[in-house]
Amino acid sequence: MDDISKLLFFLLLTISITTALPDKPVSGQINSNSVLVALLDSHYTELAELVEKALLLQTLEEAVGQHNITIFAPRNDALEKNLDPEFKSFLLQPKNLKSLQSLLMFHILPKRITSPQFSSAVVSHRTLSNDHLHFTNGKVNSAEITKPDDLTRPDGIIHGIERLLIPRSVQEDFNRRRSLRSIAAVLPEGAPEVDPRTHRLKKKPAPIPAGAPPVLPVYDAMSPGPSLAPAPAPGPGGPRHHFNGEAQVKDFIHTLLHYGGYNEMADILVNLTSLATEMGRLVSEGYVLTVLAPNDEAMAKLTTDQLSEPGAPEQIVYYHIIPEYQTEESMYNSVRRFGKVRYDSLRFPHKVEAQEADGSVKFGHGDGSAYLFDPDIYTDGRISVQGIDGVLFPEEKTPVEKKTAAPVVKKAAKPRRGKLMEVACTMLGSRFSTCQ
Repeated sequence: MDDISKLLFFLLLTISITTALPDKPVSGQINSNSVLVALLDSHYTELAELVEKALLLQTLEEAVGQHNITIFAPRNDALEKNLDPEFKSFLLQPKNLKSLQSLLMFHILPKRITSPQFSSAVVSHRTLSNDHLHFTNGKVNSAEITKPDDLTRPDGIIHGIERLLIPRSVQEDFNRRRSLRSIAAVLPEGAPEVDPRTHRLKKKPAPIPAGAPPVLPVYDAMSPGPSLAPAPAPGPGGPRHHFNGEAQVKDFIHTLLHYGGYNEMADILVNLTSLATEMGRLVSEGYVLTVLAPNDEAMAKLTTDQLSEPGAPEQIVYYHIIPEYQTEESMYNSVRRFGKVRYDSLRFPHKVEAQEADGSVKFGHGDGSAYLFDPDIYTDGRISVQGIDGVLFPEEKTPVEKKTAAPVVKKAAKPRRGKLMEVACTMLGSRFSTCQ
């Protein structure tokens, strides 16, 4: 932002104050020492331009006039390096003005918070967008505070952060619009075929509506093993591309990275294995998936032996994928109603057992159990991602030892004596060997 743009920005601030409505008086006056003018500093000009395009000057002036504010601002280089170009173009479209306003208001607190107040304990503060920011160990929503107390003014303070903070509502709106755009067109059908025996047109099969569940079970559509070999037969959604599975998988992986705390799971899906491609193909063919994603703390507890065996990462992740679409509400209602629920997993034939515990959903058994920790991280109708605080493993059934029967000792049976011999032995005594 050059000097002329800075002057125009300051003039807009001044004009908006002088033209304020009588029924909305401003208790304070914006001057050159205001925290809003401090946004024109060379490190935060990109954020200042977004504030101007979002038409938020009047709203921020009213907020500054009522109380101090705290702004968490990413530097220009952080915005240019970390912001997805497609997401930026989404924010700058006029029809997405509310999403841009919600995102910017998500960075502003209606109170003054200085760096000594960043305690090690988890603390939440409400933003101007009525959402909450969570602070812990010098981080805000898992983003590092790189420049605490960078710019201090009488009516507010600015802290520099490493990246843009994206609220869940904006991320879901972005994902939903991408999904709708991907299914806007349908490929034309080919020419009719003629039966060479009857010389008549072949009857077309009954049309399969878009979004219909696939005919094949998901296990038949999976690739054989962790390789990228083609599936035995595609589902009904495959040839027409009613669903863009690759884009939806990319969206939920980006959501995991933006959400924070699930980088290890995203790394396994993309870099360590080819499961992201496999999941994208399944979703494109019409299947739905629910991913139970262990957080980074749980993944760090995995031992080298658990990951060193061939195919071990794939088998671990397959056990955390349920071929159904489940949300936090649907799973909790199921375990409340039925007690224990067993969900199929892509690691056939093992199932994931769920039950209610402490007002939440608990998966697994004993020490290997995990709780639903971050519900509904990503939900778009085809893929659901639920964060859990542990890594699940199938229950190992201990073989039941068969008791060996004691050997049967056969006793030699004495020869039976006839009735006449019995009478003779009684009368003569035991003088004969046959009577003994």
